[in-house]
Amino acid sequence: MLLSIQNLTVRYGADTALSINSPIEIQEGDRVGVIGSNGAGKTTLLKSILGLVPYEGMIRTQLRPEQMAVHMQFNEYTDAMPVKYIMEAILGTKIAKDKKLQELIDFFEFGDCLRKKFTKLSGGQKQRFTIIMVMMQEAALTFYDEVTSGLDFETRQKLVEKLVEWYRGKRESLVVVSHYYEELDQLADKLLILDKGQVVDYGRIEDLFQKYCGRAVIVVNHSPRNEALLAQCKRLFAPAHLIAVACESQETEKAVTDLLRKNDVNYKRSNNDIEILYTNAKAGKGGHFDAES
Repeated sequence: MLLSIQNLTVRYGADTALSINSPIEIQEGDRVGVIGSNGAGKTTLLKSILGLVPYEGMIRTQLRPEQMAVHMQFNEYTDAMPVKYIMEAILGTKIAKDKKLQELIDFFEFGDCLRKKFTKLSGGQKQRFTIIMVMMQEAALTFYDEVTSGLDFETRQKLVEKLVEWYRGKRESLVVVSHYYEELDQLADKLLILDKGQVVDYGRIEDLFQKYCGRAVIVVNHSPRNEALLAQCKRLFAPAHLIAVACESQETEKAVTDLLRKNDVNYKRSNNDIEILYTNAKAGKGGHFDAES
């Protein structure tokens, strides 16, 4: 076990920003996604683990501080020199002599940026710069806090693909804070769901999906026609623009998909949809509700 959190409370004045009652454990090789709306306690959790805010309770780890690395949401560096020299000064190495650093620079296609000053980098380039600095630590446990925040969709997608490719097959553990479902779908195998400073649930994504959504879910766009077609189906909570149908058996799934195909309705089938999982876990129902309820 790399990290254990028990009975953790963080207060800002009279307000409780985070309260964790049931134990949270992170094992070697875990890829933990942390999700919640603004003010849910996501960044407060990271700051607690890193000792950046006072807390009550217990955080145990077998790791030394230098075995943990963190990419915070906002990072700033001096603009007095090109980022090449900032990188070398902070890391205590020379790019020309460090094969690991050269590999990361090439992998993230950052070579053409080395002569630029930090403020002249684009949002995606700034994130890649900081990611390279974090990855050079080769930490056993790395935290990424909203690593793609503020980036356009295409840049975000490319950056996440790079992260997935880099960590594929490696044993490092990750804790990824993000409000983008597709990022967590690619980077995480466990999910910590927070809401208003409280833990809604924690566990492997497939187990949580089974708990809150069932065997599988069929998702279609919301429309009066689709609403009428699926009126007799068991429904899950879903964002307003979607209809989500629970499929507890293969027979149910076949009946629903046959109905949709017969009526020429496009649909998506999933057994790990994080958006639907999160919506139902946060709703606190722990299961299905009938369409008429």
